[in-house]
This record gives sequence, structure tokens and C-alpha cells, in this order.
Amino acid sequence: MFNHLTRGGGSALYGALAATVAVLLPYDVFAQSVPGTALPPVMITAPTPHRLQSRQAVRSAPRPVPVARQARVPSQAAAPAAVPGSLTVATAQQALQEIQQTPGGVALVTADAYRNSTVSNTIKDVLDYVPGVFAQPKWGDDTRLSIRGSGLSRNFHLRGVQLYMDGIPISTADGYGDFQEIDPTAYKYVEVFKGGNALRLGANSLGGAINFVTPSGRDPFINGVSVDAGAFGFRRLQANTGGSNGPWDGFVTASTQRSDGFRDHSSGQSTRLSGNIGYQFSPDFETRFYLNANHVRQRIPGAVSKFSALTSPQTAYVNNVAGDWQRNIDTVRIGNKTTMRFDDTTVEFGLFGTDRHLMHPIFQWLDYHYKDYGAFVRAVDDRVIGGYRNRLVAGVNVLNGRIDNQQFANLAGQKGALLSSSIDRSRNTSVYIEDSFYFLPNVAAIAGTQFLYATRDRQDRFLSDGDQSGRTEFSLWSPKGGLLWQIDPTWQAFANVSRSAEVPSYGESANGPGIPNIPFTSIRPQRATTYEIGTRARRPDATWELTYYRAQIENELLCLFSAFGNCNVTNADRTMHQGIEAGAGAAIFRNLFERGDRPDRLWLNVAYTFNDFRFVNDPVFGNNLLPGAPRHYVRGELLYKHPNGFYAGPNIEWVPQGYYADSANTLSTDAYAIYGMKAGFDDGGRYSGYIEARNIGNKAYIASASILDRANANSPLFEPGFGRAVYAGFKVRW
Repeated sequence: MFNHLTRGGGSALYGALAATVAVLLPYDVFAQSVPGTALPPVMITAPTPHRLQSRQAVRSAPRPVPVARQARVPSQAAAPAAVPGSLTVATAQQALQEIQQTPGGVALVTADAYRNSTVSNTIKDVLDYVPGVFAQPKWGDDTRLSIRGSGLSRNFHLRGVQLYMDGIPISTADGYGDFQEIDPTAYKYVEVFKGGNALRLGANSLGGAINFVTPSGRDPFINGVSVDAGAFGFRRLQANTGGSNGPWDGFVTASTQRSDGFRDHSSGQSTRLSGNIGYQFSPDFETRFYLNANHVRQRIPGAVSKFSALTSPQTAYVNNVAGDWQRNIDTVRIGNKTTMRFDDTTVEFGLFGTDRHLMHPIFQWLDYHYKDYGAFVRAVDDRVIGGYRNRLVAGVNVLNGRIDNQQFANLAGQKGALLSSSIDRSRNTSVYIEDSFYFLPNVAAIAGTQFLYATRDRQDRFLSDGDQSGRTEFSLWSPKGGLLWQIDPTWQAFANVSRSAEVPSYGESANGPGIPNIPFTSIRPQRATTYEIGTRARRPDATWELTYYRAQIENELLCLFSAFGNCNVTNADRTMHQGIEAGAGAAIFRNLFERGDRPDRLWLNVAYTFNDFRFVNDPVFGNNLLPGAPRHYVRGELLYKHPNGFYAGPNIEWVPQGYYADSANTLSTDAYAIYGMKAGFDDGGRYSGYIEARNIGNKAYIASASILDRANANSPLFEPGFGRAVYAGFKVRW
């Protein structure tokens, strides 16, 4: 595979791989036994040998656990008495056992890894230490997120990564997502499926999927109150409660927050609520109803020139202030999930619906009303066939939606004359199947496929500028295959080849002054073939993961035309994304001040991502690098952890090389390194608190960049990173 590196990328990739291996190898030296991790301790064994054990033995055999981020001292406090678990809401340990069945890049981040030790205001705080994920805040709760180079040309909202909450889609039916509806305080864990590894959810895009999972009323410490406050006028109050009574259980969490914002014209406020009610008909039959609601009001400071971002980072773009640019969202989402467990088979199915109102004065006053709805069914059959373990997963997802789309003139933040109006309908039906056959006791061959049928139908209701109506449909197959090898009870290796398909949203089109008129019906789906190989392990005093992938992409949705600073997305011919995702954690020192069965530790946690994204023999841009993401991204922390719950230490975010903001490779960001420090107390019991300092050196840097096809020094593309900030928080739970 390495022999086929694109011209210009090979030496950098070899160098990055060599450096990564040099960093990772020493950690195994420190893999000594220390009781406890951020999750319950697990004894791992390989799958039961074929032809030797009974069906029940195979079904009950413990299974290996993938890498998960460690962030705090293990719990030493007594938890509340356990109650029978939920069938519809997996525990973190069950989710780990499930996610490790994937022969590719996946991650699971528990709330304990971030919730009690950071302000956890944006998705960046959740995913900071997941290699391969580039997440940088823009303003308020909004974040530029890319996984393996997904959605780099989308300068607004999110494309290329599908979002789920409790396994239920929260992305719109036409394919975009919005992080303003994500409340990091609400979840017990977050699952990340990179690329084609998201087949388990029926997702199939270049970036994969993220699933945010809320607790049930059967979880421990289900009641809590937290208060957070800090720089730039940030303050938040959060509370949650729940419990169980016989077959019933319920959980609800709510938060309200305000911030003046680091930059001018970036103040915002939000109130979010999530809850669920479950009923167990029997230990093998449970149904659960979900409610999620969001009220968000956020001003937008806008992207600015590179000079402005680095010399006056708090200054907003003049047009945003004059037009009072905002992104305001009201959402109500309901859903149901029912799980039934038979002898060897588990089936889950459900329905969901979303009512979302986007009020968005920008260059025009966008008034969009979304109604999305759908259903899903998924079955997992795990049994012995002819003496061999076999695991079959199959499902159907339906996600349909309607957008009442109106755009008005923006008169200083007020609605002016109607400029366009349409009804945009989207339909998506996906069918998927995946089978894992253990032809050796510790090696599984995995094969699967997904079929997606999707339509996009626009009915233009504003005909004075011509009829923009149109309809397009897509029928796409995406097969995959791979191997999963359990080297020892704590160590896995994997390899896979997968296809992915991404249907364009209504935001992908090109028209306007200076841009060729390319209607949305002419945009083709993005297709990719991804090759992946890697390894991961979790041991008491050391964890690591190392993955190499290469995606060959046809018709990538990219910015090839622009005018007046706006990039409209069309299809490139051929592009290539490849990279290395490396993460490691190790107790590099133990027994510093506390010895015995519960020693103190000095824990090093590092996440490194190498990105090599480029055009392939493009007639205009040749083999230029694709803009929008750094080639190297490093996140690291060194924490002293005492068994009584105290922790403290520094952290770093480092981009050692600037990256381009245009396809012509004429304008780039600058390299930067910012430093932070945090300290706190969290023994896993009733009380926890933290204080955190970020960007201690008050470095002016560019956190994220929008992109164009061709830029100049004055192009307003850059989002300044936040300046020096201090946050503190306190939480009580019972």
C-alpha cells in the first residue's frame, strides 16, 4: 500500500510514520498492573475456540476492549447501589465491547474523560484527544469539524460526518449538521466511527459518524448540579435528575448558558434539554421515549483577513456587525427506541421526528423551517454455526425531510423583501448488512455492504428570477471487507477496505455573479474507496492506537469556483486523502509520593494526526494540497494524579506547519503552539471541581479557516483562536 503514495506525499508520510512509531514504542515498557481505569476493570479473553465450546460459552465469552481516553484518577468512592441495567441504553463497558467489533478506526469517549475537568463548552472539548479528528471552535458553540478531511469545503454548518443522538439521526435529511444543538454536559459517552466504520449505524460518508448517548434512569449518580464560569462572560448552570421504579425509569438534564464572547459581536445564549423515559416489559423487552429541545441565540463575528486575525483577533468583520449576523435555532426532537432480546439475536427499532426552525440573518435573512422524520430497525445475531462463531448485523434506516426555505433581504438584522422561496424535500433509505466470521479462534473475516437510495426534490415558489425547481435521485452501493485479529487479550490489529458515498445537500451548488451556473441537480455524489490498517490496545498503565488510511476519492465536493468571498461547492475529478492517526497514553512514573496498592502516577496523553489531502492531476490545481486542515496536529497533556482524586498538569496544542486556505495554495495560516494548565479534584464520588487556564501565553493564532479556490491577502477567511482564558467549575452528584 505504501508503494502507491501520491507524488510529493511519500517522504512526509514515511517521516511522520517513523516519528510516530518512535513515540509509541516506549509506552509498552510501562504496561505494569495498576488497579482501576476510567471505566470498570475488565478481564479480556479471545473469542472461544471453534469446535471446542458450547454455544452458550461462545455467547458469554468476554470480548476485547478498544482504546479509550483516560483523564482522571479511578473512582475510589462508593457508588450508589446498582439497579438492573437498561436494555436500550448500553453502559460504557457494553458500548466498548460493541465498538471493538469494528476492524477500523473507532473511539469511545466517556463523560468522565472531559466533563469534570474542563469547561466542556464545545465538541472540541469532547474530541480533543481522538486522533484523526480536527475540531476547532469558530464562535459560540459552533465548531469546524473534519474527520479524515471530510467536509473541508463546507464553510458553514457541518457536512461529511453524520450525527446521532442515542442512535437516532440528528443531522438533517439533506445531510448537514449543527453543533449548536449539542450539549456536552448531557452525555454519558460519545462514540466516534471514522469513515466506513460507521456501517453499524447505517452511516456511510467519508468522515463517518458521531453518536452522543444520554444516560438512563438506571445509571449510578443520576442526580447532579454543576456550575461553570470563566472568561469572556461565560456562565452555565446545569442540572440532571432521574431514577427507576420497578419497570419504569427516567432521566432528564437541562442546561442554560450565556457568554459575551471573545470577539466583538459574538455574544450568545442557549437553553437545552434532553430526557428519556423507559419501560421494561421483561428483562428482554424494553421501550424508551426520547425528548430533546434547544433554544439558541447566537451572534456571528465572521471570518476576517489573516492580518486582522493575527493583529486584532477580537475584531469582528464589518459586514457582520452592520448586518447583525446571527444564527438562531429552535428545535424539538422526539423519538422512540425499542429493544427485544431473543436467544442469540437482539433487535432494536424505532421512530423519530424533528421540528427545527433556523432564523439566520447573514448576507440574506434565511428563514428555514425543517421537518425531518424517519424510522430504523437493526438486528444483531451472534451464534455458533458449524462450530464457528458468527456475528451478523443488518438494518434499515429511513430519513426523510422537508425544508420550507425562504430568504429575505437582510436590513441590519431585520427581514426585508422576499428574495427566494422553495420547498426542498429529501428522502433517504439505506439498507445494510455486515457479517463477522471467526475462521480462527482469534481472527474474524468481516464483509458487508450498504445500499442507499436518495432523492432531492426542489419546488421553486419564487419564479421572478427563473424556475429553480428540479429533482435528482441516487442509487449507491458501498461494500466493505476486513480482518480483525485479537493478538492477545488486550491488543488488536485490523485492516479493511471500504467504499463510502456522500449525497450532496442543498448547500452544494454554484451560481451567482462570476460563478458558472451549476444547479444542484448537476452535482454528483462523492464516492471514496478507503484502505485502512492499524492496531490498538488498552492495558492498565498504557494505551495506544496507530492507524494508517488512504482514501481515493471521485467527485469530491470541493470549492472550485468563488466570487465576492463566497465559495460554492461542486465536484472535483479525483482527489486523495491519506494520513496517520496515532494516540498513546502511559503512566511514565508511578509511586512518586504515594506507594502501595493505590500509587500516584504521572500520566502522559498524546494524540497526533498527520493529514495528506491533495488533488490528483487536476487540470487547474494539479497535485496541490487541499485547503482547510493542518498537515500535522498534536494535542498532549501531562497530568499528575493522586489516588485521593487530586490532579494537575500542563497541556499543549501544536500545529507545527501552517495550512492553505485556498485550492491554488497561495494563502496559508501560520504555525502555532498554545499552552494550558488545569488542576482539580475528582475521585469518582459525589464532588468534583476544576480550574483550567487556556492559551496562557495569550498567543494570537488562527484556529480555523474557511476556504476559497483562489485567495488573496485580504480575503476574509480566518477565525481567530480565543485569547488567554480561565474557567472554573464545581459539580455535585448523587
